Amino acid sequence: MLDTSAIRTGADPATILVAIPTLNEARHIEATLEALHRDRPEMAHVRIVVADGGSSDDTRAIVSDYARRHPNVVLIDNPDMLQSAAVNRVVECCSEPQHEILVRVDAHSRYPDGYVLAVADSLLARDVAALATVMDTVGQSCVQKGVAWASDTRLGSGGSGHRGGAVSGYVEHGHHAGFRLDIWRRTGGYDTGFIANEDAELDHRIGLAGGRIWLDADIRLDYLARDTLRKLAKQYWRYGLGRGQTVLKHRLRPRLRQMIPPAVTAVILLSVLLSPLFPPVLLLPLAYLLILAATAVRLAVTHRSACALWAAPALFLMHTCFGAGFLTRLILGGRGAT
Repeated sequence: MLDTSAIRTGADPATILVAIPTLNEARHIEATLEALHRDRPEMAHVRIVVADGGSSDDTRAIVSDYARRHPNVVLIDNPDMLQSAAVNRVVECCSEPQHEILVRVDAHSRYPDGYVLAVADSLLARDVAALATVMDTVGQSCVQKGVAWASDTRLGSGGSGHRGGAVSGYVEHGHHAGFRLDIWRRTGGYDTGFIANEDAELDHRIGLAGGRIWLDADIRLDYLARDTLRKLAKQYWRYGLGRGQTVLKHRLRPRLRQMIPPAVTAVILLSVLLSPLFPPVLLLPLAYLLILAATAVRLAVTHRSACALWAAPALFLMHTCFGAGFLTRLILGGRGAT
């Protein structure tokens, strides 16, 4: 639970710039804006910029109506459509000399009262270049719940502190929440040539520039899981492509947890290809599938819900789609694979 009274250090609201990328977020954007303002009169002095990538639903109308009632809210166009381009554009077009802190907000997440001010205060209190917060994955439908519960397991998150973690500390990467605008400009912001993993890539450059990143586990938000397995598969395919792109760009050695999905994908593929010659090789993917099934059953017992059984196919897609995207990027290099 976020207790802003415990961490407030007096960040001047007028120095805070909030960027919210949107594309067809009519279902969530008003609730997000309301959450940022709720019971926080100081937020009237925070500039909030919604950068829309050409929504075909009512997102723009909702934001425009909200801006008429809240003059601190601004709607701008994001012709490049990407979230990374949206945040870059907010800084380029809407930051003013008094702005010192950038806070990123995602329209389809659920934010606690006082989130923006808490992020700014923690950033200053820790005297860091960037601040990460914890995402607690949640779901509404049965599939979403299964995906959410799968994401919170070690098999799903790989032990990432910003994925449901409870320990604060310095990290190399975390869920993007706040930045000092001076280091944002010095590092150039997001690389919009990335279709995913642009956040981890920026964090790497922040580290190279001597900046530190603090994960504040006391500041948490609810992240809505993908509501279909097809969307989940596409999400993790793009994650894999993006991670591979980061590895290639900076010639990095991936961490063990990042290499497990590509290894699993390769083992499954090779097992299927070799099975006509040596059928026992299929015991390897079978053992893997049994681990996923056991994990789903354990989650079903823990949460007392059959929805948790969706965790098994969710984990399978997380691993294999990430792995396939990662391997594809390494094979193709900078070519294709979008």
